[in-house]
Amino acid sequence: MGASGEFDLVVVGGGPTGENLADRAVAGGLSVALVEHQLVGGECSYWACVPSKALLRPPAALREARRLPGAGESVRGAIDADAVLRRRDSFVGDWKDDGQAEWLASVGIELVRGHGRLDGERRVVVEGRDGERRVLTARHAVAVCTGTTAALPPLPGLGAAGVWTSREATSAHEVPGRLAVVGGGVVAVEMATAWAGLGSRVTVLVRGSGLLPRMEPFAGELVAEALADAGVDVRFGVSVGGVERAGELVLDLGEGGELRTDEVLFATGRRPATGDLGLESVGLEPGGWIEVDDTGLATGVPGGWLYAAGDVNHRALLTHQGKYQGRIFGAVIADRAAGRELDMAPWGRSVATADLAAVPQVVFADPEVAAVGLTLAEAEAAGRRVRAVDYDLGNVAGAGLHADGYRGRARAVVDLDRETLLGVTFVGPGVAELLHSATIAVTAEVPLARLWHAVPAFPTISEVWLRLLETYRG
Repeated sequence: MGASGEFDLVVVGGGPTGENLADRAVAGGLSVALVEHQLVGGECSYWACVPSKALLRPPAALREARRLPGAGESVRGAIDADAVLRRRDSFVGDWKDDGQAEWLASVGIELVRGHGRLDGERRVVVEGRDGERRVLTARHAVAVCTGTTAALPPLPGLGAAGVWTSREATSAHEVPGRLAVVGGGVVAVEMATAWAGLGSRVTVLVRGSGLLPRMEPFAGELVAEALADAGVDVRFGVSVGGVERAGELVLDLGEGGELRTDEVLFATGRRPATGDLGLESVGLEPGGWIEVDDTGLATGVPGGWLYAAGDVNHRALLTHQGKYQGRIFGAVIADRAAGRELDMAPWGRSVATADLAAVPQVVFADPEVAAVGLTLAEAEAAGRRVRAVDYDLGNVAGAGLHADGYRGRARAVVDLDRETLLGVTFVGPGVAELLHSATIAVTAEVPLARLWHAVPAFPTISEVWLRLLETYRG
């Protein structure tokens, strides 16, 4: 048995969520150990958000230049895929976490490398890569921030075929000649966009009838049209029945149909990374999501000591929401340890209200999709009296100046009883930077009468705010 240690808080999982939670707890006066068995910085830093956006941006910049007369004429050559991959590598630090580890030390967080497992109340056993075991005891709390892993369907031949998950899709060092993407969600759309932009012949296989099913329907429709215009073969109502690798990959599409490809990405969802976490030692089901209350406290564990933040609690599977939870829950743990009163009112400092009412998300496709809050269907299902206000983004002067033939759409979901916004969706080139204004409007529940006085600068795409308000007022 190796060295043991006692801390106020033990955080299991060193991704962005765990880092933020640990940082806020230290700021609140607690001693913190952070356990990580892979790279500090987690999935987002090395295999998801950062590398995917590094792959997406150069092809997007090239497309934008080609859409502008005067600039497009000067863009003659093809994209340099090798240069894009090298730039991607630089953003992930060549998959080394030295800088992240140094930051932990600089703020007083002790990094414990190894695989952490719960071992009863307030106790975590860490097994290092060399087999050494260390027992960590928490005076106040343990926080699980282990995130998720790719969920693969139980298909014949899948295990032996060497298929891609999101990790391989963002870290590959060669552009496949042919790439099949199975799925219709955010990862599927972004990776189809990225690799098509880098030169792959991409086929997207979607079981359902549309892309981005959790967003407003027009978002998936516009993205599907743009993918098709870019040469991507998007097929709906298709199920993969099996996979076989014999030099190339062969996908069984049923009824004698097949697809031959060089690589296949299964972007078919995520599952909680809790299968080997020792949940059974505290009365929870191994491999399951950890249900929490709005302060991050696990509802199925007595004693008020186990917390779960980020994707693992299934509240909002987005890196920025995990970081948000980390900031709030880390402060809650410190406040409870010090006996300080919590602020439990909606939008109070001690509750993650935004997880339920104002989750922002950007899909970095072409066109971009940016949304926050509820869709029209979600608002109606919640029993709210609402109205959807739509506007063609291409009719905004700033959009026309941004690119010839600009195509896009905006929707605001208005609560008719309170005349505030429940949700906003933008689709179009460059709309990601519009999202925070919408997030503020939804989060702050700004009355439409007050938004009328928030004057957008001319000629920017943000003038769509004025057009939405004009459309609503009639």
